[in-house]
Amino acid sequence: MLDTETQLARLKQRVAAIDRKYARKDITSAPTPLPRTSGSARSFIEEWAEGSVVRNEFGEHFQTERLFSGLKQHGSADIGALSELPASLLDALSDNGIANCAPQRWAFLDTETTGLAGGSGTYAFLIGVGRITPDGFRVRQFFMRDYVEEKSVLTALEAHLNEFDVMITYNGKAYDQPLLETRYRMCRHKPPFSRMEHLDLLFGARRLWKLRLESCRLVQLEQQILGVFREGDLPGELIPYVYFEYLRSREAQRLVPIFHHNAMDILTLACLTAVVPAAFRNTDADALKLMGVRRGEDLVGIARWLLSAGEAERSLELLKRAIDLGLPDKLLFRSLWDAASLEKKLARPAAALHIYTELAGCRNDHRVDALEELAKYYEHEEKNYSVALEFTRQALEFERTDSLLKRQDRLARRLAKPRPRKLL
Repeated sequence: MLDTETQLARLKQRVAAIDRKYARKDITSAPTPLPRTSGSARSFIEEWAEGSVVRNEFGEHFQTERLFSGLKQHGSADIGALSELPASLLDALSDNGIANCAPQRWAFLDTETTGLAGGSGTYAFLIGVGRITPDGFRVRQFFMRDYVEEKSVLTALEAHLNEFDVMITYNGKAYDQPLLETRYRMCRHKPPFSRMEHLDLLFGARRLWKLRLESCRLVQLEQQILGVFREGDLPGELIPYVYFEYLRSREAQRLVPIFHHNAMDILTLACLTAVVPAAFRNTDADALKLMGVRRGEDLVGIARWLLSAGEAERSLELLKRAIDLGLPDKLLFRSLWDAASLEKKLARPAAALHIYTELAGCRNDHRVDALEELAKYYEHEEKNYSVALEFTRQALEFERTDSLLKRQDRLARRLAKPRPRKLL
């Protein structure tokens, strides 16, 4: 199997040869579409991509495979290190559904389709499956040169997926898997996904980075997290149009950027899989730094996930570290409020009181709630009704609510009652 650099070199040679071949032709005129049954139409893709035509009981389709060497980097990610990922890595993000599965049994899947809306009229014309191997990361791509090749593609994909136990996608639970299941059923085939565990990395990525990044699209994470900036990449929204142009003109060179786009998406997905689950699995400060998780916003995202999983103590620890690292004002005040609530839940009233006092002393969205919490504490714990009333009145200066008005009336009545004299 040729590595990526060798494939690119051969591709350049073929492009140059084809340019020379057609140099004297009028390239401004539209090409004459080849008939769909033409042998040359079906073989022309092989001049542009390193691969072969594969035949099975349902016909033919085109397949290609690329190797991303384990000696190379994908931005900040070490491709070779993927094979060293622990078998238990996906456990934290899968609710214990993927407790122990070797990385070599993970299939990283992505599709390129004839439309972005899905539905029974949308086809997956290119399906890429990446896998971790000892020599690097391999991406096998199944290409439908025409609609009649769909059964052949889906059959080959099913056979290939039999080699894996886990499927990893990015937004695949909402898009790729339902789309492929529809295509299998339209072809009267049973979808092959029920036996596989499915991890959609989008959900973990959003938990980790949505507080810092404006978008958690895969290409955005590729740039911001891995430091990879693609040159000459084809925007995803243009891919259906380019495929339709190929079906009309049979100019296969138009498809080269789609193959590259798909392979790069899958490689990025694999590299992010080395980061996202690990961040939720090991929250040690040094471990997170090694993974590139150094920003306070990212720690808050992990803390919120831990809290939803019932791990209040670890969540509070991460919130404190995030506050120490520094956060934007709005997120800072929200994190302080969450930390105070956790201190209260963990029966640490003094620590909670300290944070509530900080929030009550400056302008923020939680100021009124903090003043009310202080009033509750002094009323119920300290029995200091005058201090509780003072905090209640301060809160009423910013917002008049029924609960605060009732608290003010109750405290005023308590203070108006004459105190019984103590006997000497």
